[in-house]
Amino acid sequence: MNATDRTPADLLRSALAADPGRPLVTFYDDATGERVELSVATFANWVAKTANLLQGDLGAEPGDRLALMLPAHWQSAVWLLACASVGVAAEVGGDPAGADLVVSGPDTLEEALACGGERVALALRPLGGRFPQPPAGFADYAVEVPGQGDRFAPFVPVDPEGPALVVGGEELTQAELVARAREDAAKLGLGEGSRVLTGLGYDTWDGLSAGLYAALAAGGSVVLCRNLDRLPADGLERRSESERITHTV
Repeated sequence: MNATDRTPADLLRSALAADPGRPLVTFYDDATGERVELSVATFANWVAKTANLLQGDLGAEPGDRLALMLPAHWQSAVWLLACASVGVAAEVGGDPAGADLVVSGPDTLEEALACGGERVALALRPLGGRFPQPPAGFADYAVEVPGQGDRFAPFVPVDPEGPALVVGGEELTQAELVARAREDAAKLGLGEGSRVLTGLGYDTWDGLSAGLYAALAAGGSVVLCRNLDRLPADGLERRSESERITHTV
């Protein structure tokens, strides 16, 4: 990857320039049987649309705080990169009452109502489906995002020294996040073409790194597994073989 990349959005742009057709995020939910595979180009398109929604329709600005109340999921990964693209700090599991915006999954809607700013809800249904009944007080992400533009440009250039992520009580700037991701990639021995399978949640840095940032920094890809405990005894081995996994976390 490009050694001059200083923000997560820079890492994604470099991945797009290098090989847009390769897989970047493959998601399994073993409670529903869902499998979704996103190439670099498809993932980047979702990020662009989400960043346009965030900056345009929701009025988010660099330095704003967004409480991200989502589990490990491919759409959570999209939101993390969209926030970084706008310059918004994603507070994973953050307090919605103290946030400028909130993004909630279906299980945390009542808690998310404490946010006095813009509220977005994700049904987390297969294929990015919408809620059967839109939740009161929220914009349904699956309704709002398809019509957004496929290209994104921030109104204000993103500052690498600006806040990017808060997780586990620790705040990282954009540049610190990229540096930490590169360090983790080196520790794990990741390189171009590495394929990481992880069942860790997104509520810790280790989970976020294994499930997104380290592979992105190294030019690799991730197989993100939710409800991995639902797999039969030999399921993990078979998945590792079929997905050509090089590293398991």
